[in-house]
Amino acid sequence: MTAPTPLLSLHNISKRFGGLAVISDVSFDVSAGARMALIGPNGAGKTTIFNLVSGFYQPDEGDIMMEGRAIQTIASRHRIGLGIARSFQNIRLMPHLSVTENIMLGQQARAGGVVELLKPLSFFGHSHWRDEAQALLKDMGLHTYPGEVVANLPYGIRKKIEVVRALVARPKLLLLDEPAAGLNAAETDSLTGFLKRISDTGVTLLVVEHDMGLVRRLCDHVVVLNFGRKIYDGPTANVQNDPLVLEAYLGPRDAASPAKTAEGCHAA
Repeated sequence: MTAPTPLLSLHNISKRFGGLAVISDVSFDVSAGARMALIGPNGAGKTTIFNLVSGFYQPDEGDIMMEGRAIQTIASRHRIGLGIARSFQNIRLMPHLSVTENIMLGQQARAGGVVELLKPLSFFGHSHWRDEAQALLKDMGLHTYPGEVVANLPYGIRKKIEVVRALVARPKLLLLDEPAAGLNAAETDSLTGFLKRISDTGVTLLVVEHDMGLVRRLCDHVVVLNFGRKIYDGPTANVQNDPLVLEAYLGPRDAASPAKTAEGCHAA
């Protein structure tokens, strides 16, 4: 029986900046419906991978495939139409606009023509764009905030709003760059449940994250990078016992010490 085509595939991807190799011959697949994490020490190349997938960079070698189609030469603004959306580590909401208006900004990717670009921002008054934005907020449990100015909301709520703004593009694949950065434990728990709800709607998640508690609770598969190379690709449950992963986080001497294993992987 033929295996289904992965939603996203990276085949032998390499990226250099001048003489510095940031990504070296990296390959992995993301299956449709997966909740997958991309982790590694600082400087491992995780955000570079996101920038390659979303089209901010082009690889020097290799192919990026979306549903079997090579997309590495497609401009970033057109990849949204292929089903790829992204949130960023640093919140990029418009703080002076309301929650609904920020969500409607995400609809620009699906609007066509000047008039359609204006409609989501309600220059022409009430529209189906506003109805859709408010319906999505309700579905995601954020319906109590539609008219609130974003700058007045708690940081954890703003993190969720940015994810919802990415969702209005109707992605098949959602790239989340350190969604728990800056959140306390309670906010991280709330965000984890929120992302599971999104996954349950059929959206595939690829998450860059340092909080291994979130990774263990959310993701069933992990790819680990170190110095731009893949050192692990497998179940989340096994990652903290992998010797190459332990060495990457703890160093060769400490990796041999079982007493430090849990502490080191928790800081991943």
